[in-house]
Amino acid sequence: CVLCGRTDDCPEKYGEKRTYVEYDLTVHYYCLLMSSGIWQRGEEDEGVDGFLVTDIRKEVNRAAKLTCNICKRKGASIGCVAPKCKRSYHFPCGIQKECIFQFMENFRSYCWEHKPVQNFLDQESRGTSQCTICLDLVEQIPMYTVLKSPCCKNAWFHRECLQYQALSAGIFFFRCTVCNNQDKFQEEMLRMGIHIPEKDASWELEENAYQDLLQSYQHCDIKRCLCKKGRDYNEPDSKWEIKRCQCCGSRGTHLACSSMKSWEQNWECMECRSILAKSGNYSKQKKRSLATSGKTDGKACLLEEPSPKHPRQSPGSTGSFLLQSPKIRCQNNLSPCSHLELPASNRMTMSLSPLTSGNRNWSQRKTHLRKQRREVSNILKELKLQVNTKRTRLNIDAENIWKSALKGFRQCKFNPINTIQIKFTNCKNRLKTNISAASKHHFFQLLMLHLQNSSLFEGSSAKNLSFDFQAVKENLYFEAGKMIAVSLVHGGPSPGFFSKTLFNCLVYGPENVTPALEDVADVDVAQTIKMIKYAKSLSSLQSTIHNSYEFLAAAGCLRPVTALCDKNVLVNDILIHHVIKRIISPLESFRQGLKTLGVLEKMQMHPEAFFSILCQKPESLSAETLCDLFTIHSSSDVNQVEGADFWMGYLQEVESGESAVTLEDILLFATGISSIPPIGFDPEPTIKFLHIRYPVGNRLLNSLELPLTKTYEQFKKKMEFTIRNTLKVERE
Repeated sequence: CVLCGRTDDCPEKYGEKRTYVEYDLTVHYYCLLMSSGIWQRGEEDEGVDGFLVTDIRKEVNRAAKLTCNICKRKGASIGCVAPKCKRSYHFPCGIQKECIFQFMENFRSYCWEHKPVQNFLDQESRGTSQCTICLDLVEQIPMYTVLKSPCCKNAWFHRECLQYQALSAGIFFFRCTVCNNQDKFQEEMLRMGIHIPEKDASWELEENAYQDLLQSYQHCDIKRCLCKKGRDYNEPDSKWEIKRCQCCGSRGTHLACSSMKSWEQNWECMECRSILAKSGNYSKQKKRSLATSGKTDGKACLLEEPSPKHPRQSPGSTGSFLLQSPKIRCQNNLSPCSHLELPASNRMTMSLSPLTSGNRNWSQRKTHLRKQRREVSNILKELKLQVNTKRTRLNIDAENIWKSALKGFRQCKFNPINTIQIKFTNCKNRLKTNISAASKHHFFQLLMLHLQNSSLFEGSSAKNLSFDFQAVKENLYFEAGKMIAVSLVHGGPSPGFFSKTLFNCLVYGPENVTPALEDVADVDVAQTIKMIKYAKSLSSLQSTIHNSYEFLAAAGCLRPVTALCDKNVLVNDILIHHVIKRIISPLESFRQGLKTLGVLEKMQMHPEAFFSILCQKPESLSAETLCDLFTIHSSSDVNQVEGADFWMGYLQEVESGESAVTLEDILLFATGISSIPPIGFDPEPTIKFLHIRYPVGNRLLNSLELPLTKTYEQFKKKMEFTIRNTLKVERE
């Protein structure tokens, strides 16, 4: 190694030893990182991991003048950062002398006298315990070779064990082996000199490591299989398609063999059916459709059956929707079921006020919109199957979202089928890592907002493509389309600002679209079109054409006008030129970008469904939406019904404005996201009612753990106190 002078090849201690024949250079990776006089001035693919070769030569020359305070040889490239400390040393010598090297921020180094130490309380026991990694005994004393977990009182580790664990797990999976804490644990370990590489875990990088998990059961287990081609024959979208048991997934049947007319029908194997029957949760008709009654009493009866419990409604609430028993999952040991409803006696419904004709129409439109968005969600989930576990990280500057996003999407390593992780950067404090799903959604949210207000689009709320020559030259329309496609498939928000004309051009082709006056964003052009369109006489029409001669000639819309009715053809020509022909090049580039991950093809196959997310903003959250979104996990030792009563009543009170928090706050507390992405959540949001003091939001699992209380007022008070204070701290 040109920096430490050693030939040792020990990646765990000194980092990978690399030889660059073209530069006549050999160097340990850690020696390079920790050297005090060199900085990473190049891109990652330049020189040696971003360290320019000329800079390395200069650092070697600088170190040649410094003597190591440990081995007394020249070439000490690392210095202690403590004020007034003049010690210098080689990296291997520093390891031998128990110096601390911090692999973060400015890559600081501390000598054996000034190194950071862990704080121990006097009353803490001193003895031996088990290292939770190697399971050998470790002495509970403050020393270099022993480290204590910052999040668990009695968790002790060998430094060497922790370093091997960090190198194997990488930054995404390195955490406390006792409590699974990641942030606090990583922060302390970095401070104490543990190197946590920014890479995926070693087990994630094994080729075909999870291949077995991708195999689905494809066999008909019905006693008398009717398929002439055998029990293993499976033909999708036909009566010979194999349907798996909805509870265990390890048994199957052809649709025809079980007399099923549609894939949508549920089916359980005999083993699961018998278990469900014993547990009292099985009914032949699990899902009953909600239909209005044919009675003539003037009321809309939308209830499946009478309910013994009714969640409380706030006085100001209209109560115009049904809150049926939330999805509830069984967790007892008897049943392997995944989706079961409570027995009829435990179903919770809310009576509705009679629907007026206007309310009914609005309700039908909302129902139709939700149906379309559910369809989109399923389509996007299908597209997401292309995404593999290999990770691509984008370094994003939130203050310059477009530039950093463009750089990330254009880097040679970027592949839309890789899992995307976002690392927000801060110029003042180097890199601050945030790789949660919420940060990815936040990135795409900022990106969609930027695109909406960028020069690539024009219009007020419903936008069309504009013509920006520089953007065409730099191929930015393609990148914008690509970013929108990637956002949809990777769990980001939808744009929601496309005009109907732009959407139709993308789906049906520009030659099949007739634009409207509302599509013209240019005030002067719009005024000219209005004057032509609303001209009341032939003379006024000809006068307007004469005054707009240059504009019409440039647009290729000059035509002889001999009658007042000719204005309609002229207006149509101007609209087609200005809205469509003028931007035909950006449009084609934008279409090519949207083809990423197959999004445009799905748009063309399901136009009505995609219209609901590309041209319309997400509907405001409602109590009904959140109630449907969260699945209640039930267990035999906890009474869920009363807790669910309080939960649904609280949602209604929040919706009616009688609470200090909003529905968006509740969703943010549970998932880290304040709106529902088009693709939905993964994993699906869940609720557990437990004997705990305060609510807990687990954003990694999108779950809410709610306390069981004696009264509704106690439940509401705990919810509001926890959610308000948690979000307040985060915002600050």
